[in-house]
Amino acid sequence: MTADLPVDAAWYRAEQIDPRLWLITEPRVHPIFSANMHLVLGRDADLLIDSGMGVAPLRPFVDPLRPDPARPLICLSTHTHVDHIGAVHEFDTRLVHPIEADELAAPAPYSLRTDGISDAFRNLFLEAGYEPLWPLLINAVPAPDYDVDSYVLRGAPATGMVTEGDVIDLGDWQAEVLHLPGHSPGQVGLFHHDSGTLFGTDAIYDGPLIYDGPGMSLPDYARTLRRLRDLPVTVVHGGHDPCFGKQRLDEIVERYLMLWQA
Repeated sequence: MTADLPVDAAWYRAEQIDPRLWLITEPRVHPIFSANMHLVLGRDADLLIDSGMGVAPLRPFVDPLRPDPARPLICLSTHTHVDHIGAVHEFDTRLVHPIEADELAAPAPYSLRTDGISDAFRNLFLEAGYEPLWPLLINAVPAPDYDVDSYVLRGAPATGMVTEGDVIDLGDWQAEVLHLPGHSPGQVGLFHHDSGTLFGTDAIYDGPLIYDGPGMSLPDYARTLRRLRDLPVTVVHGGHDPCFGKQRLDEIVERYLMLWQA
């Protein structure tokens, strides 16, 4: 099957949102697993929020986006689902919530082939509103000799932990860590108070939310959404799909709270 896939050597795409912020995506990955990565540039350090599937090396793509590649680079894993930690091992500074530290260090094996994904998961994704899974999680390969069966979710031990109320400080940019359980027990987001910018990870994005699976909790998720609704947000950068504003955040929150009768 790999031989039938096109080659896309430009595996990652980058869009500059503003002078400080880059959005990095993997458009050749199935929409369910194609997570947003955000690179925030700072005076003293840069911050990479999540690291995708890791199908192709990420660090060589990220460093040219940085004005000073020698500056420290922090990789924050918002949670440890496969589409958020695939390339975490490429980075020297790795942050995660303590609840998910073990999974970051030694994640469960994963395959790009979807024939091993259970009917329960397939139905979960379909009911959430996603298109059916492809035979592979990718519709191209990053190199002509790429072997899909060589894919390994490596993980790496955290070099530091982040919990509710911590601050990630890049020198001229500081954001507060928010513990946002529901989709994942140790999921964290970031809120930049000065601009009202929320990095909402998989707690909220403008697409089908996944809330009924292993490690997920509807009561926690409902509390998380109410909390996000109460923040003085101006823009949300989610773990999937395009960014949006406060009005859309409120609409998404109300929709799911009504759906859950929470």
